[in-house]
Amino acid sequence: MRKRVIAEVGCNHKGDMEIAYEFIKTAAIFCNVDIIKFQKRNNKELLTPEQYNSPHPNPINSYGKTYGEHREFLEFNLDQHKQLKKWCEEYGVTYSTSVWDLTSAKEITSLNPELIKIPSACNLHFEMLSWICDHYKGEIHLSLGMTTKEEEEKIVSFFEERKRNKDLVLYSCTSGYPVPFKDVCLLEITRLKNEYGKRVKEIGFSGHHLGIAVDIAAFTLGANIIERHFTLDRTWKGTDHAASLEPDGLRRLVRDIKAVEEALTYKSEDVLDIEKVQRDKLKWREREFV
Repeated sequence: MRKRVIAEVGCNHKGDMEIAYEFIKTAAIFCNVDIIKFQKRNNKELLTPEQYNSPHPNPINSYGKTYGEHREFLEFNLDQHKQLKKWCEEYGVTYSTSVWDLTSAKEITSLNPELIKIPSACNLHFEMLSWICDHYKGEIHLSLGMTTKEEEEKIVSFFEERKRNKDLVLYSCTSGYPVPFKDVCLLEITRLKNEYGKRVKEIGFSGHHLGIAVDIAAFTLGANIIERHFTLDRTWKGTDHAASLEPDGLRRLVRDIKAVEEALTYKSEDVLDIEKVQRDKLKWREREFV
């Protein structure tokens, strides 16, 4: 499987298409990522009236008087997503979006993206998953944060019954913003590979931690898709910025994963060409003892 790095913009664009364009340009040119991912929500479908009309739980991060107003402020419509996809294609990166409800799934499917993401919060939304299985032919990426092992099995079996499991990519994930290292639980990647590696297309890793060391380890453990939240400025208003990488951090992550990918090989021969000069000069020669 090919290695891929996803820059998850999510709603870090602050509801501004010009800022979203800067995200795409920066992630593609400076950071050299493979995929840029946004989010799509139909907020009145996703939220109860009480949730929609309640204040934001953390008012300092709110872009509206109510949580519903806040979410609507950050939401791009389908035509705007068409433009985001066009910009991604112009910069040679893959466009993708997380879908949070059935209406959003139908809208984004109409754009025929290479992949669609199911966030951890929605991985038991079987009505939406069923519709996607029946009407969308690309890769279906699904995060497993906040999910029990019994629920994992139910999800994979659901895709197997619909013969879409070989299009399914499962992500090891801990849902927190940010996640302390002790809660990242990297060995879940190994467990998922052992449990589901032959049943699904691929295993990925979606990280909400700080720094990039964990992602390199995740790749080494066999997660060929690494997804990280991305921002242009971690001090901006919003809940995701603190757990996001800024451009230089994301650039370093892509660079280091490429280096590790090149290094993850066996020796092609006992003594490599690079070693032969040193062997002739330094290697202790065995002598006969009298």
